[in-house]
Amino acid sequence: MAADSDPESDVFEITDFTTASEWERFISRVEEVLNEWKLIGTTVNKKIEKGEYTSGTWEEKTVEISFADFKFSITHHYLKQELSEKHENEDVEEDAFPSAMQDLLCMNNDFPPRAHCLVRWYGIREFVVISPSANSDAVISESKCNLLLSSISISLGNTGCQVPLFVQIQQKWRRMYVGECQGPGVRTDFEMVHLRKVPNQYNHLSGLLDVFKSKISCPLTHLPPINISIRFTYILQDWQQYSWPQQPPDFDTLLSGEVGGVEFGKLPFGACEDPISELHLSTTWPQLSEGIVVDNDVYSDLDPVQAPHWSVRVRKAENPQCLLGDFLHEFFKLCCRKESTEEILGRSSLEDDGKENNEISHALSKLTEPTTVPIPKLSVSNMVHSARKRMRRRRRVEESPLSNEVLNSILLYLFPDAADKHIDAVEAKQTLNTDHEDYRLYNQFKSSPADSLTYKLALCLCLVNFYHGGVKGVAHLWQEFVLEMRYRWENNILITGLAGGPPDLRCCLLHQKLQMLNCCIDRKKARDDGKRSNSTNSGLTSGTTERKVSNSENGKVTQGVWGSEDRKEKGEVAQGKSWDSWSDSEDEFFECLSDTEELKENVQDRGKDGTPKDDKEGSGCDTHQQKAEGRLYQHAKLTLLHTGEPLYIPVTQEPAPMTEDLLEEQSEVLAKLGTSAEGAHLRARMQSACLLSDMESFKAANPGCCLEDFVRWYSPRDYVEEVFGNDGKAVTRGELSARMKIPGNMWVEAWETAKPSPARRQRRLFDDTREAEKVLHYLAVQKPADLTQHLLPCIIHAAILKVKEEEFVENIASVRKEIQQIVSHASKLLRHPNSDYKKLEEIINEIMAVETVIARARSLKAKFGIGKCEEQDDKEELEKFVISLLEEPEVTVIGAGRGPAGRIIHKLFVNAQRLAESTDEAAVMTPLDDEPGKLGSAEERKPNLASNSEFPSPAGREVILRAVVSRPAPYSRPLPQRMFCVLMKDDFRLAGAFAADTSFF
Repeated sequence: MAADSDPESDVFEITDFTTASEWERFISRVEEVLNEWKLIGTTVNKKIEKGEYTSGTWEEKTVEISFADFKFSITHHYLKQELSEKHENEDVEEDAFPSAMQDLLCMNNDFPPRAHCLVRWYGIREFVVISPSANSDAVISESKCNLLLSSISISLGNTGCQVPLFVQIQQKWRRMYVGECQGPGVRTDFEMVHLRKVPNQYNHLSGLLDVFKSKISCPLTHLPPINISIRFTYILQDWQQYSWPQQPPDFDTLLSGEVGGVEFGKLPFGACEDPISELHLSTTWPQLSEGIVVDNDVYSDLDPVQAPHWSVRVRKAENPQCLLGDFLHEFFKLCCRKESTEEILGRSSLEDDGKENNEISHALSKLTEPTTVPIPKLSVSNMVHSARKRMRRRRRVEESPLSNEVLNSILLYLFPDAADKHIDAVEAKQTLNTDHEDYRLYNQFKSSPADSLTYKLALCLCLVNFYHGGVKGVAHLWQEFVLEMRYRWENNILITGLAGGPPDLRCCLLHQKLQMLNCCIDRKKARDDGKRSNSTNSGLTSGTTERKVSNSENGKVTQGVWGSEDRKEKGEVAQGKSWDSWSDSEDEFFECLSDTEELKENVQDRGKDGTPKDDKEGSGCDTHQQKAEGRLYQHAKLTLLHTGEPLYIPVTQEPAPMTEDLLEEQSEVLAKLGTSAEGAHLRARMQSACLLSDMESFKAANPGCCLEDFVRWYSPRDYVEEVFGNDGKAVTRGELSARMKIPGNMWVEAWETAKPSPARRQRRLFDDTREAEKVLHYLAVQKPADLTQHLLPCIIHAAILKVKEEEFVENIASVRKEIQQIVSHASKLLRHPNSDYKKLEEIINEIMAVETVIARARSLKAKFGIGKCEEQDDKEELEKFVISLLEEPEVTVIGAGRGPAGRIIHKLFVNAQRLAESTDEAAVMTPLDDEPGKLGSAEERKPNLASNSEFPSPAGREVILRAVVSRPAPYSRPLPQRMFCVLMKDDFRLAGAFAADTSFF
């Protein structure tokens, strides 16, 4: 037993050599990815067109793979191309070269301005890169590099993939890549050399040719011709001879208070610094042969002035400071402030401040409370004046954020009628074209018209925030603005810069509030004027005064809301029914009449025979018993159905104007009434208050009328007329519409409850005193942050108008398209009551980007002297060139150094070079505008040609060497060879692609 177990005891380990290693798993994973992307086999690609690498679409896709615990990213980069039918049906030759090897010799896309570095170095349209996933990781060890190269070589051989496969080695900032491309019987090795300094022996074309020749190791005695493409890049950084055209704002004028409407009515625009930092000129010699050009350490034929191709790109300053953008950002920051106006101005801790604010906010209640104190001593205006005196007294101790001069200038700009008392708000002239598209932008942004008070206030607050004390200046100006609003309400002075009529719901809420206050002032002014006329015209009869509707306060009479469209269909000429137009004693309205005034009016309402008026209602009322009251004018066509008397249009009350927050509150109240019968009835009664008032006015103006008469005037569509033939005569019969005959119709119920009562005796639909106090309180409690949120749409509106105005001068198509996108974006965002701050900031950043582009265009136009160009053709060509510089990464200079743009660029470099070489006073005094050619002594000391000194030393030199050579044996197939060379001050790179025949070697 022991002997049998001895052999088994010797077998202690079994090694399974079929288990895959980490290296094999890595290779297998690479092959899987290549198969998933369908990169195996031969592909047919059409020829690359000129400039396609820049204008075409590059796409990429990435997958994570691992080698043991080291993670790699494998990325497929390719130019998206659509194969034509010719190429789809074309049969691929069995031993055709891979597309990448064909791209090595293609000259249509040398030196692409915007592409992957491997595309620029090798000119290939498709490739795969394996690189470490983490930026900090790097493959530095030579053994690891060789292992990766072996891996990709095996993967390409196993899959038959003909797409070049690269591996990134060394630190990522060095951009070092090695790779391989395999085809049927051919292989291309991609190699690279990277040094910090350029070796002296390779600092010219001759040395680079030696490296290329030694690398390809051509076995033939007669070397095939080498094709050479050269590009030198020159950088212009000195713009001293051309001043930056942007004029900075006049801070002295702004701070001294000498600011009028021009300064405060416009937002600043432009960059504070030159947004163009550098100009890069690339001079290219596209196809040269070795024997044509000489470039060594002693002499060079490569004169940039004589280069056949010039191209220019500009380097833009990163985030240049722009005035409009700064204004918008500083104003936007106020949205995040939490302090109230009193806290900012530092007055909340004083006891008298609390008492003062309490007096102002509760002034109306004090006026209505029983008191023995005389009313004038408790008037709101006295309280406001006393508050102003106390504020001025404290401001002598602590200086106010805004000086009196600046504050007066702003208030004069906001309220021009303050300078001339004869200017009325309604008579203010429109200075803008209201039919223009830009004027109607406020509808989209929910801001306010560009000529309105709200719009001007937003501009003033924005400038005050930037120039005059920031948030303190804003709080100070707003406080003065609120006091001005209270003063105008107390003294019946209409607010200038606001359109007449009810609040415009298309505008921002603050604008609606100011319009509401203006409506209150208008009603109060009309009432007070009526009281004064009542005392002077008390002897006039009612028949005389009722016809004086043309003496309106605002010069026009508006039509009522109810049934206005239907009345227009009847062809009536609406002379109006506005309450604001009443200026006589008979049609004047009083909220509460005392017993004495009631008796007085009853005496006036009696006829000449002394018969009192009968208040009996209904259609059967006798016209002799009820006297008509409150007539506006006689209807042109209609007569009363029962009596045949002419139908008179009554004087009616205007519906109460509403702002959007009041409408929302009303909707909530109506919604809370529920769906019960009682709630529905109460809701209908609340909604028909204006209808009931109009019915009462109609009954008072038309004794003996019926509901059908009212409907015929008020809503003609609800009165259906039919024509019947009777004995050859047409007879017209009419009746109420079907909806008017529904049981429980609110119109019928309202008509039955309505009493004949002229508008002046009715309860007011609109309590202007209460609504005005609510508006003034709303304005007084606004914090700077709330104010900013209200006015931000106006500021964005103003900024877009400013950008549009500046773009119109420069005429940049791309900017115009960008502005349209900003308008569309802003219109969707600003119409929401609670806009997202981040999205609002995005809009501001977009406006800043447009401002920067326009500033760059102006900078380039100034540098190229477009405004001084005399010939129209040259001017148009220069304008196109400048616009192309802004929109394209690199622009070809038409005519190279001999075209209009080329001559100016040449002159720029000559002037900059002369300034750099000016070492003595004589050189400084040399005119910079002289024609280049005759250069000073500094240029004559140069060993090279004098023309070379017109340009500085090239900042970068790029050379592409191509050849078709049989490698590695003389009988091998001729294959493409390429080497890309980059020579810079602190960078030297050789990127070579060398193909070899693997079948005949």
